Amino acid sequence: MKATPTSIPDVLVIEPKVFGDARGFFFESFNQKAFDEAIGRHADFVQDNHSRSAKGVLRGLHYQVQQPQGKLVRVVRGAVFDVAVDIRKSSPTFGKWVGVELNEDNHKQLWVPAGFAHGFLVLSETAEFLYKTTDYYAPAHERCIVWNDRTLGIAWPDIGMQPQLSAKDAAGSSLGDADLFA
Repeated sequence: MKATPTSIPDVLVIEPKVFGDARGFFFESFNQKAFDEAIGRHADFVQDNHSRSAKGVLRGLHYQVQQPQGKLVRVVRGAVFDVAVDIRKSSPTFGKWVGVELNEDNHKQLWVPAGFAHGFLVLSETAEFLYKTTDYYAPAHERCIVWNDRTLGIAWPDIGMQPQLSAKDAAGSSLGDADLFA
């Protein structure tokens, strides 16, 4: 497993060793020992999630103000532009974002630690998105920063259509009005 820091050092691109030939491929999608070594600490995962979305669906930018979740995310079918936003007010990278294309061919994963808002835009006709979380889903503590917040200035890819949003995501807060981490 290879772990590469992004422009926000706490967010890591994780690349497993993929063994492939004419028959297909094999890789360990998760190995606790290797993952802990890659991030430099132990992470307990308590929940696995799987979503399927159509092209143009934008989910996010989500986070939980209590029971914050670290997320290890990947795509098993299709492609997404995945984004992590640092919302820790005491962080030197507060308000900064990173975006990485995750797809079924590159097998990349993104480690998004607690203290970050997270979202993705589906680039392919459909995408199946899997992620592990370090705490349980707590709807009472879930918050959303609007995807097109001008302060953040996220450079979402142009896919030739307006993003499809849930009502909750369309009503997300601006960064300036959001509940944030210390």
